Amino acid sequence: MVAKAAGLPADEVVVDLEDGVAAADKEEARARLGDAAARGTLAVRINGSGTPWWQDDLAAVARLHPDVVVLPKAESADDVRAVVRVLPDGVGLEVQIETARGLAEVERIAAIGAPLEALVFGPGDFAASMGIPVLTIGSGTFEYALARIAVAARANGLQPVDGPFANLDDLGGLRRSSAVALAHGYDGKWVVHPDQIEPVNAAFTPTEVEVERARRILTAEDGASLVDGAMVDVATKRMAASVLARAGERVSRGG
Repeated sequence: MVAKAAGLPADEVVVDLEDGVAAADKEEARARLGDAAARGTLAVRINGSGTPWWQDDLAAVARLHPDVVVLPKAESADDVRAVVRVLPDGVGLEVQIETARGLAEVERIAAIGAPLEALVFGPGDFAASMGIPVLTIGSGTFEYALARIAVAARANGLQPVDGPFANLDDLGGLRRSSAVALAHGYDGKWVVHPDQIEPVNAAFTPTEVEVERARRILTAEDGASLVDGAMVDVATKRMAASVLARAGERVSRGG
């Protein structure tokens, strides 16, 4: 499974020790981390601090020195600091905001600093913590959570990343969910199946039309210039620069 995943066109492959592994299989999954580490870049989602597997997961992380550790269900800055204290130098940390309490503390969590790199929204567990029976794309509660996480992340130089869309048969819903995340300033989205990678990559990659327009904005004269009937100012140029950055282009000027 790990060998196959390593060849997929995803920015990051996370080896899961948490919800994706049954309690009886935790020890075996942890033992196999060494095989995953030998295959290259390794990101590991450990079990949370309130579980019986927490300490063993941290010991494995300290021994294997993965590239990234993902902490699920973070609910306080202290939860995150407990992981930071044992992380080897050079290991990045991504934190999942998946509960009402975690969202209430997200600003404090985001302000912890290095090695924290990203905040990841967990929609399923968040819905459960809020008593929401059905995940609805674009609902007010989820848009509030998306926005608050994104603002906390951007204010602290972190990447905001959306959580997975669970319905594997609904690619249209996946595209809509990705579009909502992008509209809230997110850099990407987790997937749970290889078939979801292409639609998500497409959603977060600017089209040729968007790239060409961004180039014209950046080359427009400062001041009262118009591009496609819209005024170009410093803020517009910064937005255009972010479009080109998402497209993988190096930007020499952004206002």
